[in-house]
Amino acid sequence: MSRVMSRREFVATSAAGAATALLPQAWGATGRLRAGAAKADITAKVGVSLTGTILQIGPARAIHDKLHARCLVLDDGATRVAIVVADVTMVSGEVLEKAKRLAHERTGIPVNRMMFSATHTHAAPRMIGIGTAPVDKEYYEHFCRQIAEAMAQAVKNLAPASVAWGAADVPRFTRNRRWFMKPGSLGPNPFGDTTDQVMMHGRPAKNRVRPSGPVDPEFSFLFVRHADGRPLAALGNYSIHYVGGYGRATVSADYFGLFGPELAKLLGVDKREAAAFVGLMSNGTSGDIGGPGGSYGGMQRLAHTLASRVAKAWPTLTWHDHVPLVMIERVVHLGVRLPNAERIAWANETLKRKLRKGEHRWTRIYAHETLKLAEYPVKAPVKLQALRVGGLGIAAIPNEVYAITGLAIKRESALKATFTIGLANAYYGYLPTPEQHKLGGYTTWPCRSSCLEVQAEPKIRAAVVNLLKQVAEQGQSD
Repeated sequence: MSRVMSRREFVATSAAGAATALLPQAWGATGRLRAGAAKADITAKVGVSLTGTILQIGPARAIHDKLHARCLVLDDGATRVAIVVADVTMVSGEVLEKAKRLAHERTGIPVNRMMFSATHTHAAPRMIGIGTAPVDKEYYEHFCRQIAEAMAQAVKNLAPASVAWGAADVPRFTRNRRWFMKPGSLGPNPFGDTTDQVMMHGRPAKNRVRPSGPVDPEFSFLFVRHADGRPLAALGNYSIHYVGGYGRATVSADYFGLFGPELAKLLGVDKREAAAFVGLMSNGTSGDIGGPGGSYGGMQRLAHTLASRVAKAWPTLTWHDHVPLVMIERVVHLGVRLPNAERIAWANETLKRKLRKGEHRWTRIYAHETLKLAEYPVKAPVKLQALRVGGLGIAAIPNEVYAITGLAIKRESALKATFTIGLANAYYGYLPTPEQHKLGGYTTWPCRSSCLEVQAEPKIRAAVVNLLKQVAEQGQSD
């Protein structure tokens, strides 16, 4: 059993990684729990840009499967919260604030009681305008309207419900994608430096030494059912970046979109009610974690495996119809790694000439990123959240968080069951630890998708652990 699993009071587990459920727990007086769930279509039309900072995909040419915004609303009689997971690569804080305002106008839910995140499928729009293509304003407006629509419908669907939560180790798919490489095997990085010790994906494999960090194989879930026992919704959380293997410029929700339908099928949800069952799959702490080889078949296998863990746990779960709901958010202002005058001069000179022999193939991309990063403010307002649902704690961080950070948050959390949702409420790029910054590699190179100060990770981690402590204490006093 893993170090994280051993902290918890589980009643059903096995060496094979069977799903687990928490022992019953009594809380103070709360109202009868109500829950509602819904989803809205946010599929990008053919022609909408899928380009990011590095992946120059271009406009969408085909739709393999639809994208959705999935929403779960919980209400304990005193507090109402909304969790939204959207099938996009990332979303800016500005776009999400607009979506939250629209949702508030339609539902009355306070914007600080809304937790939004992107799945990080790489076959969807980057809702932040960090690519080289112009922002598609029409799609952005559609996205915000559909977020509000999903939340409004979820509120309309509120009904008496109960919740349960648990976790299972699913190590089959997780692998650290940052590798120490043999000395002398790495060429210069895009800035011409030769100090990097690690490489993303570690290619060629013959030069790999060892992974640069751990993985978190734990699949965590929150399950919601109707008062009569029918499945209503499920929120899953797993730490792999994505599966991938998409057709060129083809839109897909990746395995995140397959989880809900697969779970409904395994639970035997009536076909007439399957459309009303909502399965949200959030991205965990996967900044340095890859998944199985990319293919549509791989997406299906992963979704089926995770859904089967939840379905297997169903008979063993302990259900609660009176649980405290507590959500707290805090903004921490962190430094941005702005380029100095020398780096800006390098970028301008680089963009005026052709790529030289021996230079990194992304040199011009990072020169462009340098000039864009130079336009950023000195400080970034990073929004962090913690949500308590009974004995479960959920943290939300607007970054691509490394597994080592997620493991530390679980270990230090005041709530025995805890998981972290990444890419939440905004996007501030990768979040390497200070030690990982020293090792270099793609996820540490300064750009708009890796922009925060070197000490950002310990500051964010400490703030999140403190928020989890606060929601734990407030829940006990209810």
